[in-house]
Amino acid sequence: MGFEKNQIYTVTIEDIGAEGEGIGKIEGFSLFVKDALPGDVAKVKLTKVRKNYAFARLEEIIKPSPGRVEPCCPVSRQCGGCQIQALSYGKQLAFKQSKVENNLVRIGGFEPEMIREIMEPIIGMESPWRYRNKAQYPFGCSKDGTPVTGFYAGRTHVIIPNTDCLLGARENKRILDTILKHMRQYQVAAYDEGTGQGLVRHVLVRIGHATGQIMVVLVLTSPVMPSKNNFMKALRELHPEITTIVINVNDRDTSMILGEKEYAAYGRGYIEDELCGMTFRISPKSFYQVNPVQTEKLYGKAMEYACLTGVETVLDAYCGTGTIGMIASRHAASVLGVELNRDAVRDAVNNAKQNQISNIRFYENDAGDFLLELAQQGGKLDVLFLDPPRSGSSEAFLNAAVRTGPGRIVYISCQPETLVRDLRILVRKGYKAEKCVAVDMFPYTDSIEAVVSLVREKRA
Repeated sequence: MGFEKNQIYTVTIEDIGAEGEGIGKIEGFSLFVKDALPGDVAKVKLTKVRKNYAFARLEEIIKPSPGRVEPCCPVSRQCGGCQIQALSYGKQLAFKQSKVENNLVRIGGFEPEMIREIMEPIIGMESPWRYRNKAQYPFGCSKDGTPVTGFYAGRTHVIIPNTDCLLGARENKRILDTILKHMRQYQVAAYDEGTGQGLVRHVLVRIGHATGQIMVVLVLTSPVMPSKNNFMKALRELHPEITTIVINVNDRDTSMILGEKEYAAYGRGYIEDELCGMTFRISPKSFYQVNPVQTEKLYGKAMEYACLTGVETVLDAYCGTGTIGMIASRHAASVLGVELNRDAVRDAVNNAKQNQISNIRFYENDAGDFLLELAQQGGKLDVLFLDPPRSGSSEAFLNAAVRTGPGRIVYISCQPETLVRDLRILVRKGYKAEKCVAVDMFPYTDSIEAVVSLVREKRA
C-alpha cells in the first residue's frame, strides 16, 4: 500500500509518541497525528511521509476518545508542553499505567501474568495543577519587535506567548509580566535566534515549595545589562518574595539553556526547600524534582522497596543534589553518592552538612567509572539506587553495578522504554523484578516515572 502526502485516512489512535502526537497504524504503517488522543477514531491528512511512518494533521474526529475533555489552557493546542490536556485525568492515569505495563511486556519480554503480579496501582495527584516548582521560559521578539515569552510550539522554536502556564506556580506570571514591562521600559532587547542579536534568552524561575523562597535566573548573551541596577531594583520592589536573582551568561549558538558562567546579582545565588523532612540547597543548575508533592510519594516508594534495616552499605548513583541518598542515610549504615555534575555535588555536600548527616559521602565522577573502580577494588554494596537520565544506564554501567553484588536494586525511571531495556540486562545478570509502581510526576503530559525493585537470585 503506497502512502503519499495529502492522502486522507481514517485511523484509530492507540498511543502517544515522544513529542505528544497520537499514534495510529494502517497495515503496520505508523501515523503521528498532532492533537489526537488514544481512543480517538479520526480522519487525518498526511503532511510528511517517510519510509516507515508519516506525520498527519487531524481533519475530523469521527468518534472521540471516551476521555476527551475541553482543555483548560487557551493555548494548549499550539503549545508543545501539555500533550494530553484534552484527556481527563482519570484516563491519563489509566493510559500511563497501561504504557508502563505494555512496555514491560512488549519491549521487556516479561510475561503478562508476572507483570500483573508485581505491578501496583499508579500513584496520581489529588490536585494535578500548579505542581511545577521550576519553569524555563524562552524569550524572543514579536513581529513588531517587542519582547515576548511563553513556550515553544511542538517541534519548533516558535514561541507561543503565555506567561501563565497552569502547571506552574501563580507567581510566575506576575514575575514574567514585570520582566517584560521592564525590558520595554529600559530598552532591554530579547534574543533573536535568527540574527543572533539581543540580550535576554531565557528566564528560569525556581520556587521552594515548602519555604516559599524564589530564585529568578536571567539567561543573557552578555554579562553587561543596560540599566541593570534600575532593572533589578524595580523587580525586587514589585516582588519582595524573590530571595535571589542570578545572571547566567550563555553567549554560544546552542540549544542549551544555561551557560557556564553565572553570578548572583542579588541574594545568595541559591534557594532552599524542604523535602521528606530534610532541607536542600538548590542552585540554578542543580537537578531537583519539579513536583515536590509527588516526589515525596516517589521517594517513599523507593525507600519501601529498598527494605533498609540500618546495617546496609548503599550507593545512590546519578545522585544529583543527594536527595535519595540522604533520605536513605536515615535507615542505612553508610551511603555513597556519585554524580558527574560539579554544581550538584557541591550542593549535595552542603545539603548533607546542613542536615547534619555524617554517614554519607559524595563523589564527582561518572557513575559507571566509579562503580567499575569500586568493583576492581573489591568493594561491595547491599542496595543500589539508580535514578538515571531519560537515556537510561549503559550496559557497561550495569555490568559494573552487578560486580559490586548488591542484593537489591531500586531503579527509578523517567522513561519506560529505557527502563525495560535496562531491566532485561539486569534479569540476564541474575536479578528478578519483585515490585513495580508508576508515579504520575507530570500530569497533563505523556511523561511517567516508575520505581522497580529487583532482588538478586544468583551471582552473575
